[in-house]
Amino acid sequence: MSGEKKLVRSRQNKMIAGVCGGLGAYLGVDPTLVRVAFVLIGLFGGAAGLAYILLWIFVTEEQG
Repeated sequence: MSGEKKLVRSRQNKMIAGVCGGLGAYLGVDPTLVRVAFVLIGLFGGAAGLAYILLWIFVTEEQG
């Protein structure tokens, strides 16, 4: 089970809380794309800010 993916906040690839870095690693995409997606969703009336804060609170930080 060591190959199982787990969503965690990144400690190395973070700008604020590591949420986008962790999502990028989990999804297998560049974290910059995740950051751009959060900004675009926020600009077009989405709840990106609220989603980011909730992920910050409920997703654990990676160990190490």
